[in-house]
Amino acid sequence: MSELDVKIVKLEPMRVICFNGFGEGPEQEALGKLFAWAKAHGQNGRVFGYNNPNPTPGSPNYGYDAWMVVDESVQAEGEARIIDFPGGLYALTRCVVTQPWDDIPGTWQKLVRWRENSRYREASHQWLEEHIDPQNAAGGENFTLDLFLPIKE
Repeated sequence: MSELDVKIVKLEPMRVICFNGFGEGPEQEALGKLFAWAKAHGQNGRVFGYNNPNPTPGSPNYGYDAWMVVDESVQAEGEARIIDFPGGLYALTRCVVTQPWDDIPGTWQKLVRWRENSRYREASHQWLEEHIDPQNAAGGENFTLDLFLPIKE
């Protein structure tokens, strides 16, 4: 993927329920918690995620927050948190993953380089990955992500 197909989008504010995973494969852990909760509560919304905390040199462990968009009737319980995300302006590109997590860091790097060569500047709102086929992502391969890089004009 030498040329990125980048779109400029505005994510509107959204209310999400959040689960965190931590370890060497926190994505599957966080998504597994989220999907178990969603099944038990009859929920089915857009699914986003991001590293939290980010990986650090010398450690295989890092965290991942998995979000599902929910309405005002949903309340947090157990380890779940409710977050009111304010939205923001983003550069968006798609990443198709065919092996466990293979293309994600490289695609993020390309998207950052795209922004550096564009008229947009770095913004401080949350970087996000939207899981287009979230049930596949829980297995670590053969899934699609939309990568949302925060930008400002």
